[in-house]
Amino acid sequence: MRQEAERAKTDVTEVAPNVLRLQLPIDMPGLGHVNTYALLDERGAALVDPGVPGDASWTWLLARLKEAGIPLKRVHTAIITHSHFDHFGGAAQLAEETGAAVVTHARFTTFHDDIACTDPTHDHGDPAELPNRERTGKTPWGTKSMLPTADDLKQFGGLLNPHPTKRVRHGDVLQLAGREWVVHHTPGHTIDHVCFHDPAEGVLLSGDHVLPTITPHIGGDTETDPLDDFFRSLEAIAQVGPITTVLPAHGHPFEDLAGRVKAIEEHHLERLQTLIGICHELDWAAVPAISQRLFQERSWGHMAESETWGHLEHLRLTGRAQRRLNADGLLEYLAA
Repeated sequence: MRQEAERAKTDVTEVAPNVLRLQLPIDMPGLGHVNTYALLDERGAALVDPGVPGDASWTWLLARLKEAGIPLKRVHTAIITHSHFDHFGGAAQLAEETGAAVVTHARFTTFHDDIACTDPTHDHGDPAELPNRERTGKTPWGTKSMLPTADDLKQFGGLLNPHPTKRVRHGDVLQLAGREWVVHHTPGHTIDHVCFHDPAEGVLLSGDHVLPTITPHIGGDTETDPLDDFFRSLEAIAQVGPITTVLPAHGHPFEDLAGRVKAIEEHHLERLQTLIGICHELDWAAVPAISQRLFQERSWGHMAESETWGHLEHLRLTGRAQRRLNADGLLEYLAA
């Protein structure tokens, strides 16, 4: 079993000075837990990626905080590495229960910002800087969108969407765990992904940008080339250092950042070559058909299609594939 698929454990461990690892349960393909990191200081604690929304995760979080000796009222900040619900889902409830600040990248948004709170005291950022997510009900490659609807959010009591009170940018510095942490914008997995580097202790909070045993999903929420964005972000984060401890959002802490970055890059380069071969065999084909050749059946669906689309767009933008719109409104691709 891959590390990231392991079920959440109840133990609380110190993984760096004033940094505790708390595991919260999730049930997603290939994932069995999310790591919430508690960064301790004289004010209490900041929590990084406080899990999915809902009562089960919240109850688990309260139990882990109690075990760590952190009263809920002393959680002063929720830090979100990126806009996936297993990372931001618990932040809104933290803000409601404790008044915690919510820290995200400047480009953080969700597909449900149209139903988000419009309280003027909340910083929603400059709309011109947010991703251009047209609510057409369709994916960029033309199929019906499988994203959650507003009705899906009702089961969470309206607490899914957090409202950022501080939006950070690349190079900003935050005071966490009694020392300075530098913000690194690392788009690719999502357009708003950020990592946090602690130069004093050589610690990197890597979110989903670099994981220990699986390769992060390449998202499609970008105006450019998501795979190229990811490659550039990987190369940049590998140059940060020295890093002695990487704290991922899933899986165990690890040490060899450069080696893991190299392995992830090689995986995606191999996938590109495989994809070229599939496109030669299929001639013109739509993304779902190509995706079902690239991925095993157990992985078929929106995430497999979005990663396939991201790789196909990279091939197109680098002159190795062509695309066209078919009569059904679907994008089709052909290897150049």
